[in-house]
Amino acid sequence: MNKRYNQLPQVAFSILLTLGAEPRHGYGIMKQVAEDSGGKIKLVPGALYASIKQLVEQNYIREVVEPDDLRRRYYKITGKGRRVLCEELAYYQSSLDLARRRRLLDAEARYA
Repeated sequence: MNKRYNQLPQVAFSILLTLGAEPRHGYGIMKQVAEDSGGKIKLVPGALYASIKQLVEQNYIREVVEPDDLRRRYYKITGKGRRVLCEELAYYQSSLDLARRRRLLDAEARYA
């Protein structure tokens, strides 16, 4: 592999994963990330919007206008963002495959 892999921060990954399904506004992103993580990741507005700003600057997401809701800012994943998300998911998939081959996910291995 010639390209160097740079893992996304957990919050950025969670935002891209959420926006991979559909555009959302900030509060919708916060709610979906909390739901997707089983409540393990609870974004506060400051952390959310700092991450959104960085993702926009990296061209991973962009702001879009939702004609039915002009008072909120909506965000959508870009083609570049989708490629980065897919690379991240492929990394996690290969890690999960390795853990399965090494039987690290078996109940006996967890408590040995």
